[in-house]
Amino acid sequence: MDTPTALGDFLRNRRARLQPEDVGLPSHGTRRRVPGLRREELALLAGVSITYYTHLEQGQSANASDSVLDSLARALRLTPDEHAHLRDLARPPKAKRPVPRRPEYVRATTRRLIEQMPHVPAVVLDGRNDVLAWNALGHALLAGHLDPTSPDDPASRPNLTRMLFLDPHARELYTNWAKEARVALAAMRLTAGRNPQDRALAELIGSLMLQSPDFAGLWSKHPVRDCTVGTKELHHPVVGPMTLDFENLHLSDDTGHRMLLYTAPEGSPSDAALSLLSSLTAESDRARISSKRGAGAAETTSSEPGADGLR
Repeated sequence: MDTPTALGDFLRNRRARLQPEDVGLPSHGTRRRVPGLRREELALLAGVSITYYTHLEQGQSANASDSVLDSLARALRLTPDEHAHLRDLARPPKAKRPVPRRPEYVRATTRRLIEQMPHVPAVVLDGRNDVLAWNALGHALLAGHLDPTSPDDPASRPNLTRMLFLDPHARELYTNWAKEARVALAAMRLTAGRNPQDRALAELIGSLMLQSPDFAGLWSKHPVRDCTVGTKELHHPVVGPMTLDFENLHLSDDTGHRMLLYTAPEGSPSDAALSLLSSLTAESDRARISSKRGAGAAETTSSEPGADGLR
């Protein structure tokens, strides 16, 4: 992530959203060459000099004070998430010597925990939305078309954001795909601002920019929003429509991993659909285990000396 460039893009984007009359300034009835507030108008509202603001927008000032950033946030009418994002971009961490990237793995205790919740879809994610683990119901809910063991291989593990924009199955899963895409990208923007030195995240963003016009178009609008709780409307290919509540629970360690859990109100149609999917998933698992045991028994029998005298 080029933090100075991102800061300038963010400020220009938010300036463009506001008209003079929105913030109590006269427009003089003149036609503007570019939409939104001019630099000098925003500087006036924020109580800073036009020179200082211009340097900030050009990424030439990395020591903006809290009071300046707070004034800009008020002038631009930023949300709390956008205000936090502005601080992240204006005060990037000092560059560190790059270290070799190591694959991330879920802790054994975390894996055991989600496996002990067979009736709750659960997915463990890293900060880039790579799937580190999922229980059987989490896999069946979000990606039943993928190999259930795929999160175990860092080279090919699924990424929920990549799937959302590039996997046709994921597109069909969400009833309102456009809304889901905006929320997912807004959360990624917030994460990128907090972690400008995350090379893997930058590579993911770059690849999505090239492969998905939808992603590139949304990214240019610079949406920012934290998304830890909410509701998702799904149309599952097996059990049909569901409206599920979700929560992102950050694990109490320094890994940055989080657990994504889905639930439905008890007795609701979505609860019934989730219960049906749980039953079908358990039945499928039993059949697969039985098949493996049968294959193992057949191999054992065929290797024993038989009546045909061949052994």
